[in-house]
Amino acid sequence: MPELPEVETVRRGLDRWVTGRRVKSAEVLHPRAVRRHVAGPDDFAAALADRTVTGVCRRGKYLWLPLDDGAAIVGHLGMSGQLLLQPVGAGDEVHLRVRFRFDDDGAELRFVDQRTFGGVWLSPGGAELPPEISHIALDPVDPSFVDEEFVDALRRKRTGVKRALLDQTLISGVGNIYADEALWRAGLHWARPTETLSRPQARTLLAHVRDVLNEAIGQGGTSFDALYVNVNGESGYFDRSLAVYGRGGLPCPRCGSPVRREPFMNRSSYSCPRCQPRPRRAHP
Repeated sequence: MPELPEVETVRRGLDRWVTGRRVKSAEVLHPRAVRRHVAGPDDFAAALADRTVTGVCRRGKYLWLPLDDGAAIVGHLGMSGQLLLQPVGAGDEVHLRVRFRFDDDGAELRFVDQRTFGGVWLSPGGAELPPEISHIALDPVDPSFVDEEFVDALRRKRTGVKRALLDQTLISGVGNIYADEALWRAGLHWARPTETLSRPQARTLLAHVRDVLNEAIGQGGTSFDALYVNVNGESGYFDRSLAVYGRGGLPCPRCGSPVRREPFMNRSSYSCPRCQPRPRRAHP
């Protein structure tokens, strides 16, 4: 699933190519793609006609496009969603779900989603912050993020540190990949109890989370397959910089020990057994 760096890369591309343009029409080719728009596909399309996109915003892994009437188009990429800019008349993608055309007859915006876990919908009055995503915490690259509030909240939790990093009500945008990378940099095992972290350790972990996310954004995110691409269809290349994620059995870049792979929440966690020793008391 795309994480913060991938979604931020898409946001930046959309902001460059879509902001200020007026929607001429919206075409829903698969109703599941707009399932969260309760009034249905026809209402979704009708409500967007002649609306101007005034910006592109992000909260965690969600995107929204404020409109000139105070509403917003909200989107989540899910497991395989893509927002692509394509020339008018270009052949349709196999999994094209929604098409947005603009009155300047320039490149159209397409929502493509192979697995249909993602979607887009209209949020009336949601231009500043759609209420549907207001419960999601700020992310650490947001200028409004308050470090000490996060440190306090993290140390009050009673869970494993990786579970805390994945808690979108505590800190948003961090997923499996970047949690593993930040924990490796911080020298912390994923099952370390949050209540045992000192304030300096929590601050150091946050700094590494922020560094990993910013580095990944700078490299266009991480692409393990063709499902994640930016608005121009290009893959990210942060996978070349990964230290532990997806590298089970390969040498740790810091000490040379074989990277271990452990089961975690129906997924996997990757860590170094020497650099990140398992704590005596660990959360599952």
